[in-house]
Amino acid sequence: MENGSKGKRGWGNWFGYALLPFKIALRDNPLDYVKEAKATVDRKKRSFEALSTLIMAELLIKFFGIKVATEVTWKGFSNSTICFSNLVGPQEEIGFCGYPITYFAPCTYGQPSALMINFQSYINKMIIVIAVDEIAIPDPHQLLDDFEDSLNLIKNAVIEKGLVKNLK
Repeated sequence: MENGSKGKRGWGNWFGYALLPFKIALRDNPLDYVKEAKATVDRKKRSFEALSTLIMAELLIKFFGIKVATEVTWKGFSNSTICFSNLVGPQEEIGFCGYPITYFAPCTYGQPSALMINFQSYINKMIIVIAVDEIAIPDPHQLLDDFEDSLNLIKNAVIEKGLVKNLK
């Protein structure tokens, strides 16, 4: 955005969210998890749930004030099992004050849920940051190991099915 211009929507972040079911099931094919999650997310995108939550938040702020809107949002997140964020980053390398940025590591602090997972893409890398409440999840390192194992199972299933030609 150019200096002095606000564009159509102005400056700032737009915040909407969708509530997704968290299913635990044993399956033989790791790609079944991916297919089911993709179908659920696609259905949620078509339902305009994220846009609806954004509009509801704006209406709450307008009619009842920021404190009520904050309380409603806080209750929504505190009744969630996991908070998940994925941000699409730049496709080309960028710099700051003449120094190249090698990676982004987004994180959050103070959320009411026991587990927060942030995904950030940058060039050809995916950075994953996990924040846990150690009372609810006593061994976060085991969680990370399980997470890594699951992603490797999915990657190997993709390679085995021949869905990609060359995956490092």
